[in-house]
Amino acid sequence: MSAAPAPVTLVFLHYWAGSGREWSAVVEALEPGYRCLTPDLGGFGDAPAPAGGYSVEAYASEVEALVSRQQLTDYVLVGHSMGGKIALDVAARQPPGLRGLALLTPSPPTPEPMREEERQASLRSYGDPAAAEATFEHITTRPLPDALRQQVIADNLRTSQAAWDAWLLQGSKEDICALMPRVQVPVFLIAGTADAVLPPQVHQRELLPCLAETTTFHLIEGAGHLLPLEAPGEVASALRQFMGELQISVPG
Repeated sequence: MSAAPAPVTLVFLHYWAGSGREWSAVVEALEPGYRCLTPDLGGFGDAPAPAGGYSVEAYASEVEALVSRQQLTDYVLVGHSMGGKIALDVAARQPPGLRGLALLTPSPPTPEPMREEERQASLRSYGDPAAAEATFEHITTRPLPDALRQQVIADNLRTSQAAWDAWLLQGSKEDICALMPRVQVPVFLIAGTADAVLPPQVHQRELLPCLAETTTFHLIEGAGHLLPLEAPGEVASALRQFMGELQISVPG
């Protein structure tokens, strides 16, 4: 009797100034049907500085190293905001075992639209609790319990300054659109209609033209930028839909 195949693994990549724990409620809704990994990226959460630096390419290599260490042969990348841009870079490398890409309001492969005064204000706000709270208010739309508010603020404040500055000055400005024709796996794009950071029209203008016409675009009404926290059930349902489209069965 042959052994049952191992369940597909979902590898979740978090947003800038966040951590892997942003995915907790989404993971709870998906397990045990899927194996889920929620790493902290280098310089964020509990992760040390990345050995290869803070470029999008370096973070993509960090993700590939994680996949190798975990010996993943059947997996899907789920990237949120900054994590989405990193996931796109990984997918452009066409790694074996990657089945698909789910992007939650991703930072686009083109330079992220951000006014220079906003960039400078963000650089100055590093480590400022009041600024972290103001950021929380800006990036969320749906009401969240105080515990999640405190989690978002704490993750903001424990981000290393090197990782903080590098994304603002380098990663968010990188243009990897020329690599996008190499993304050959199915892509599922999810955005909140009330996202004040990267609204749906940004994805329509900056991302979709770079990807295959078969890319699916799913909107979550009334949700802001922190989709895994604001709409975990809807995100989990959308991911199940995507996995079904990939014909990845769920045990039981």
